[in-house]
Amino acid sequence: MKSSRGPRADPVSIVVGGAMVVVVVVALVWWLSDTPLGVDSAVYRAGGFAVVHGESLYSPLLALPEWAPELPFTYPPFAALLFTSLTALPTQLSWGLLALAAAPSLYVALRPFAHRPHLPLLVLGAFALQPVWQTVGLGQVNLVLMAAVVADLLLLRDSRYRGIAIGIVAAVKLIPLIFLVHLLLVRRIADAVRGLIAFLCATTFAMVVLPADSVRYWTSAIFNDHFAEMKGWVGNQSWQGFVARTVPDGRTATAVIVAFGLLCAAAAMWLAHRLHHQGDERAAVLVTAGCSLLLSPISWTHHWVWVVPVLGLLVARGRRGTALVVAVLFSGWTVAVVPSGGGAERYWNVVQAVIGNAYLIAALVAGLALLRIRQKKREGVMSDVSG
Repeated sequence: MKSSRGPRADPVSIVVGGAMVVVVVVALVWWLSDTPLGVDSAVYRAGGFAVVHGESLYSPLLALPEWAPELPFTYPPFAALLFTSLTALPTQLSWGLLALAAAPSLYVALRPFAHRPHLPLLVLGAFALQPVWQTVGLGQVNLVLMAAVVADLLLLRDSRYRGIAIGIVAAVKLIPLIFLVHLLLVRRIADAVRGLIAFLCATTFAMVVLPADSVRYWTSAIFNDHFAEMKGWVGNQSWQGFVARTVPDGRTATAVIVAFGLLCAAAAMWLAHRLHHQGDERAAVLVTAGCSLLLSPISWTHHWVWVVPVLGLLVARGRRGTALVVAVLFSGWTVAVVPSGGGAERYWNVVQAVIGNAYLIAALVAGLALLRIRQKKREGVMSDVSG
């Protein structure tokens, strides 16, 4: 006798759908109560207004709400063209539109890294991680960009359009260009070429529509001088942030940055290539992502959303204890407990320096651990051959 019950609800769908409902409710309540919400999404929306009204994109934004700090628009002009869609909504609903994509993006980013039974808990638990809740609270695009990169690299295996999503994402925010290098490393040449063409087409389109802003971006605004004084702030968990906090300004700091950059890039490229060659494509992608976070001049804590697929992979491989430690580390307490702001980071003691640089230290430790694992496997293979 057949059961009269209908199909069981998918736990992943429940979690994702529930998170989206919460976002919609929050956005509506905050809009009706005229409560400030979404600093970065407000900047995106103001950038879109600048385009619509023919204002200079890289001058003070006139459409910022009164409660928002006077932050500049730091993305390429192509991003501003996309953000014109936000001008049709009030500020809080613009935040809601971006935040609405958080849960689906987490699901897409986790799919290739985690086992399906673990996905509901991982998606839900991800909102307890600082990079995720901060991205959502600010109205940032980090999760969407990560999901697009993961989908392009690991999910669209049989698609003739592989590489294009990475190129478009890189036209929105330049750091993902490193994944075109990743495609070359793993010998997906055609995908890399498609990605580069997509990036150039999007950038050229922006140059045609916004010629003055494009010239200004590629000649001066790209260097992001607005955040130069904040580079040493604890919220910047990049190598340059570490150097700004620990090394006096001058030639020594520049030499340390350049030397580490070359070493990190070389080690990451070698490791990503070896991991891919040995069939561990997921770890190879995470190595490239970690390298991008370390080498970027600015890697705010909300940029570190790549910790989410890291946790998915750790759980999938039975490293639940390690996953728990990493999750606690990235919950946000490390940034909160150390003195920060006004140059206080330069006076940290050793314990404070370790805690305050926890994100980048974790990435370095993970990279060294992978290098050691590869070395042990190589030694084991050589021992078997010689035996």
